[in-house]
Amino acid sequence: RTTMKSLRFISAEAFVSNAELARKSLGAVAHDLFPLLFKASYLLEQGEVIHDLIENWPLFDFNMGKLLGATLDYQEDLSHRTCSVCLESCLTGLRDYVLNQSSPYMKKLRVVDLTGIKDVEVQLCKCKKTMGRWARTQLLSKLCSELLVYLQKAECNPGTFEISIKVLIDLFVTERNYELVVQALLKKCSCPLKICCVALRSDNLTLQKFFYIIKLTDPSLLRKLEIVHNVHLEMEHLEMLLNSIHFPLLMSLTLPARTFNVRRFTATDEQMLTNIGEKIGEMTQLTELSMSFSILTGRIQKLLSPLKTPLKMLDVSNCSLNHADMAFLANRFHANHLEALDLSGHDIPELYPSTFFKLLSHCSSVLRSLTLEDCNIQDTHVNMLILGLSPCQKLQEFKFIGNPLSSQALKYLFTFLCELPMLKNVEFPVPRDCYPTGITYPIDDASLCRFDHQKYERVAEELNLILLQANREDMKASTPLFGSYDAAVQETNNELGAYLIKSFKETLEKFTTSFNKMS
Repeated sequence: RTTMKSLRFISAEAFVSNAELARKSLGAVAHDLFPLLFKASYLLEQGEVIHDLIENWPLFDFNMGKLLGATLDYQEDLSHRTCSVCLESCLTGLRDYVLNQSSPYMKKLRVVDLTGIKDVEVQLCKCKKTMGRWARTQLLSKLCSELLVYLQKAECNPGTFEISIKVLIDLFVTERNYELVVQALLKKCSCPLKICCVALRSDNLTLQKFFYIIKLTDPSLLRKLEIVHNVHLEMEHLEMLLNSIHFPLLMSLTLPARTFNVRRFTATDEQMLTNIGEKIGEMTQLTELSMSFSILTGRIQKLLSPLKTPLKMLDVSNCSLNHADMAFLANRFHANHLEALDLSGHDIPELYPSTFFKLLSHCSSVLRSLTLEDCNIQDTHVNMLILGLSPCQKLQEFKFIGNPLSSQALKYLFTFLCELPMLKNVEFPVPRDCYPTGITYPIDDASLCRFDHQKYERVAEELNLILLQANREDMKASTPLFGSYDAAVQETNNELGAYLIKSFKETLEKFTTSFNKMS
């Protein structure tokens, strides 16, 4: 699919394609053409031109998402291209904007917004090398620190110290880049480039470091907070966090696995949970909440009822919810507004079929994403599922891997899914009849890949043929055995893998020491 380009955009491409000539001629370019030239340079991956455009940026703001998004001159959205050449040129150009003392333009730049960049699985840039969120955090922090060192050593124009540019960014902090980010945030007042953290993802950090970094980011500006995987935050730490820090603008909160475990609850824990619910209720902007892999049986109402605004996104996958929890969720207050819902890991047909379909009917007019992985949905439940999904005409994404469905049932279901006009992404399970007879669900990791791959390929072809015959080439169907693509996990998997090996080794050493003492 080719996107139409205006004559202006074609001219801009021709201009920036000769990097040497374009760089020499920038001084004669009208200010209002800089955004057009920037998008054309980004499309052609002209790193040197991008650098010089930003080094001499003549406007008050630089909003990456808007500049790369759909424009009248070129409709294609380039904000999902996290091209390493382009992004590095942007950030070094920003540093040199501060240092450039001979720029022909008056320095007007006040706000740089880098939050519109989207990390996706398939990159269309020619260099094929991406710069993810973690690497952007690392590079910006490094450039801020280097800039300060240079300004302290060099004889700079006094005007340089008066430059103050807010750089809005989604930070991603792990053990490996922690020190660098801390230094950049600590010296924010003295640095002309002032990091403003709008979203924070923290992984592989000790609790002490997590609490320190979150205070440095200025929580009053945070809109999104993701505490994931190897940050061992439990309920008492969460209470401490919410008691000591106020998040007035927070719209999205992700908590790590095992934050809650009601099976071990005492009376004190019940009070703690009530306090946490009240604190969450004070977050008047909160519309997205993820609490997967916690044990929350019978406590959803206690946690969510204090909320003053309804949730648009809720992930309670593998949270051992009971009928009372599902009944509360089916209540119209939240259900009528839910655009994304993840109920994976619950035996929906067995435990609460009618309540689930009540929930689905209430959110059907707005629901965009539904995830029902490992929910024990079998062939006998497909008609009921189709009935529940029929009103969900705005559904764009449906994920249901890990369910014991036969190839025949999948074909029947796919014929129906073609009728959902906005559905674009489907993640379906390996058919039950591709596995050896007697396989039990949920399938353990060791058995996950032990299926008839040739038979699976044949079934997948038949399913794609159903889409083709229904003129639904716009729908993508896949079976990601080990879960959907996660850009953040992909980028830091080496560090996380090393951490897991280290943890396993330490546990083994402790066990050996204890065993030797017993001997």
